[in-house]
Amino acid sequence: MPKINISKIWKQIQSPDFNPTRDAKLVEQVKEAAITSTGAANVSFGTSGWRGEIGSEFTLKNIQVVAKAILQIYKEADAATLEALGVSSFEELQTKGLVIGHDNRLLGKEFCEVVADQFIKASVKVYYGGEMPTPEFSAAIELLGAACSVNMTPSHNPSDYNGIKFNPADGGPAGAEITDKITEHSNAIMKTHAWEKLGNISWEIIDPVKIYKSFSEKQGTIKYGRILSLLSKESIDLVCDYVHGSTRGRPAALLNNPQCLTNLRTETDPLFGGVAPEPSSKNLAGIKKVLDSSKSRFRLGVIFDPDGDRIRFYDGTREIDMNSFGAIAFHYMVTWRKEEGVLAKSVATSNFANIIAAKLGIPVMETPVGFKNFRPWLKRNASPKALIAFEESDGITGLNNTLEKDALFGLLLALEIMAVTGKNLGEYLDLLYTEFGRLYPERSGFDVDKSLVGAPLLERVQKIAEAAKPGSQIGIGSKNKVVKELITVDGVKIIFNDDSWMLVRPSGTEPKVRIYAECRDIQEKDDMFATAKNLFFG
Repeated sequence: MPKINISKIWKQIQSPDFNPTRDAKLVEQVKEAAITSTGAANVSFGTSGWRGEIGSEFTLKNIQVVAKAILQIYKEADAATLEALGVSSFEELQTKGLVIGHDNRLLGKEFCEVVADQFIKASVKVYYGGEMPTPEFSAAIELLGAACSVNMTPSHNPSDYNGIKFNPADGGPAGAEITDKITEHSNAIMKTHAWEKLGNISWEIIDPVKIYKSFSEKQGTIKYGRILSLLSKESIDLVCDYVHGSTRGRPAALLNNPQCLTNLRTETDPLFGGVAPEPSSKNLAGIKKVLDSSKSRFRLGVIFDPDGDRIRFYDGTREIDMNSFGAIAFHYMVTWRKEEGVLAKSVATSNFANIIAAKLGIPVMETPVGFKNFRPWLKRNASPKALIAFEESDGITGLNNTLEKDALFGLLLALEIMAVTGKNLGEYLDLLYTEFGRLYPERSGFDVDKSLVGAPLLERVQKIAEAAKPGSQIGIGSKNKVVKELITVDGVKIIFNDDSWMLVRPSGTEPKVRIYAECRDIQEKDDMFATAKNLFFG
């Protein structure tokens, strides 16, 4: 019998000609392959977990391997690894237990059962929350006192992917000291592993929505009273687009199902209606259609990705991405909430918040890309604490909240800001532009020879720093700009005296160089990209 080409079937499923009723057999073929396949896969477990094609790489048998690898880490952990995991021993894992759940992709529960089976056989307590967005895992770990979580999701990847995220006892994304070991053990076990039949799945069912709300109220992160007053008394339209993801039903539950709430794309659809399930400008079309015709004084639209760790906003007049909302949120926490702490942001994120922080006298912790790098300022015992931590790829969290990206927090904070200030997000942003000026962020990049992937590419990028020392001048089009600051925590970021900047980052896995730039004058972006490329090639 000829081997089924799963990638080819997925292309048919994701083609414009696909009809869910007529072509249901194609989806069943993928599911059957994922359940029965005995083929191996190469596991690469980074901060955002391991992601693979459902039916060829991401199969029940291969997930069983990853579960075994995680358990092996706990059983063999030295003192440093136990500290990273947040437990004192394997026995503590057994007692405190694992939180497990999934987004709404194909076979989410079945994949969870495979992982749970391995943990149950190792006498580990297992909590199952069913369909759960990412922030609910972090809240459940903390509120239940669990040792860790396994989240079956590839975040915003297309429907042909599934993934698995692992969080240790603090609820934040696992660092490299853990994920490198998961990768190593998984690939070693993969070589000889044969499928093991499942036993009795005796897990404890939990209510993750109730847990998340209890956690949020306990932490005092969000002022619910202010939000509920806005929703009940003011003229407001709130629109949430879930793109068929796991955040569906959450805003209604958290906000007592207000009449002003319109929900979009709530149906169960593991194929996401054929769209890329991400909080993109294109996917905001449904929200815009509702809010552009709204006559209400307050308007807010939000779109989530499938696992609820990314969010983007629309206020009836403009799209507001995380570069802008992160700055709004930070300014609000300092000036309206009068909270004390620092700003945490990734190096590739807009410097608009940096400019605000400088004028307010607040320190900025600028980190490499990756939410795990915010952990030092988000931990419960952190000093100082981050008021807001965000990255340009639509991820945010804040003071005393989860250590993970939390789109629900983004929604709730946006509503609180509107309730307290009496302004829509765009109105607030305009006031910030008036006081602090405006920056225009852009992204670009270029391909390089495959031989440069890895260390050679990193070395080439780092050489840019030699030509961009503080005080030196660099030509940008017809202008010569003076370098004010140089940051090399993740690539090379050159900040000029006029607050414009460029960042050159190497890809760690592809023959690509990524360029981020931000200018006071939007017309400068092409000159910034050209200069960055010239600096790379020397």
